[in-house]
Amino acid sequence: MRTQFYIISTISLLVSLALGMFLNSSWYVLFALVLGFTILGYYDVFQTKHTIMRNYPVLGRLRFVLEDLRPKMYQYFIESDIDGRPFNRVDRSTVYQRAKGVRDTIPFGTQLDVYAEGYEWICHSIAPKEFDTLDSDPRILIGNKDCKQPYSASILNISAMSFGSLSSAAVEALNAGAKIGNFAHNTGEGGLSDYHLMHGGDIIWQIGTGYFGCRTEDGKFNPELFAEKSKHPHVKMIELKISQGAKPGHGGILPAEKNSEEIARIRHIQPHTKVISPPYHSAFDTPMAMVKFIQELRVLSGGKPVGFKLCIGYKSEFISICQAMVELDIYPDYIAVDGGEGGTGAAPPEFSNYVGAPLIDGLDFVHNILVGMGIRQHIKIIASGKISSAFHIARAVALGADACYQARAMMLSLGCIQALLCNTNKCPTGITTQDPKLTKGLVPEDKKVRVAKYHELTIKNFVELLGATGLDETKNLTRMHIYRRISFNDMITYEELFPSIKPGSMVNGEIPEKYKLDFLFADKTRWGIHP
Repeated sequence: MRTQFYIISTISLLVSLALGMFLNSSWYVLFALVLGFTILGYYDVFQTKHTIMRNYPVLGRLRFVLEDLRPKMYQYFIESDIDGRPFNRVDRSTVYQRAKGVRDTIPFGTQLDVYAEGYEWICHSIAPKEFDTLDSDPRILIGNKDCKQPYSASILNISAMSFGSLSSAAVEALNAGAKIGNFAHNTGEGGLSDYHLMHGGDIIWQIGTGYFGCRTEDGKFNPELFAEKSKHPHVKMIELKISQGAKPGHGGILPAEKNSEEIARIRHIQPHTKVISPPYHSAFDTPMAMVKFIQELRVLSGGKPVGFKLCIGYKSEFISICQAMVELDIYPDYIAVDGGEGGTGAAPPEFSNYVGAPLIDGLDFVHNILVGMGIRQHIKIIASGKISSAFHIARAVALGADACYQARAMMLSLGCIQALLCNTNKCPTGITTQDPKLTKGLVPEDKKVRVAKYHELTIKNFVELLGATGLDETKNLTRMHIYRRISFNDMITYEELFPSIKPGSMVNGEIPEKYKLDFLFADKTRWGIHP
């Protein structure tokens, strides 16, 4: 192909030059175009990085163009309404419609295959409740015996997404929306920025392994700086991030192109450098020390609710944490359970695809262990992992959650088009980029209303689902209310799939067979599995 390129380009140059010299000077435009492509082709031939371009000068570049266009073409012209990943078009459209406050009903019945294995549904009652008689804003009170400033939280809140991963305009819109809708906004591990605070929305300040915003110069936890910032009146709760669903066991990643001077100032780091959070905490090294650190955070913050977030890995390690809680009589005010199917952060594919328990499995396990060990009454549970609809909330509540987080669904409410460019700084909607040319297109004054409207209508639909089941309180949703098809002619309830645990039974030695090895390996004085 290179030989053909040499011949064709040479002939084309000579012909176009001759046409310009002997016929009309307008032909020089063609000569300039041919010359440009020829130079490009010779560059392709002599570069050594791309074999396709060396073998097929100029034409080989079409591969990269098509590769770039493929996800967009596939999303808009090839995939069906229910095939898209990670969110299909039906789910995305529901978020868009509710955020805009337009018609969100669907015509002509469901497109889902209701006889396919894995299809799920919620039971309805012959005597449903009048929706208008139900609490339109279900909330939970987070704060146990050691908490001096309990927080009344919505059952649906914005999950952890850092300023840095998100643009300043996106953070502003989310927080302003949270203020309008009276729900909470988790900062993510990137620190407490001005954009989180300027609109007055309730804040959950997340502290990760990098201790951004409350760190010393060498990256260690700074108690004085934490105490100062945590007492801000907009900060309602503190969250210690142990791991996240997108990349459990892996530190957070902030590409150098996103690490601006402003972000570096907020995080107390060097600007324009790639920032990788450590995969582990330096403030504690055992389950016992972790529980004591949670108490330290509670004291330093003036008694605000403190919880921790994790994606379940070794089950024995979570049991170790619970054993440490019991021994010390110190309990977090809540635990956020993230699923391996999350999230918004950039992560190596091996971690996104193959590490960490999915939300349903992790949520079932955490709730069961807390109940079995007789400590569930001290701790609220927040579920996080691909929750975008009222049914997802109901399913999580039935499994044991008290409330839910949303990350990607909230991004969709901002206008995210699932371009899958979050890790490139080229997000076309200005949400996950620090490029001012792109963030300029996102107007917080408009998007904040959409965030609030999406939250409002999702909660409304959850309350209607609750009423349809014949229940009048969220806490009465149980695993018996959710069905799952396991074959064409067989379906079972979540209670059969995930049997409930008798309160306090594990304290008396009644440990289910599936947890016995996990309890055997649990050790509150160290991490890992040790026979």
